[in-house]
Amino acid sequence: MLKKMVLPAAVIVWALWGLSSCATHHEVEVKPVEIKPIHITIDVNVKVDRALDDFFGDIDETAKEIQTTE
Repeated sequence: MLKKMVLPAAVIVWALWGLSSCATHHEVEVKPVEIKPIHITIDVNVKVDRALDDFFGDIDETAKEIQTTE
């Protein structure tokens, strides 16, 4: 009767040992996220300068014509 109990007990102990070795443990370390400011420079003056050149270009040409005729 002892032989009949030893084999199932050994199988149960072996199975529990085998299943316990399958367990894993993971640690995830979360570091604080550093947020840095972003500086963006957009040069809109190019369009304004071109528009002013077109606007004052006529006046400049007229002024040159007046100076050459005098």
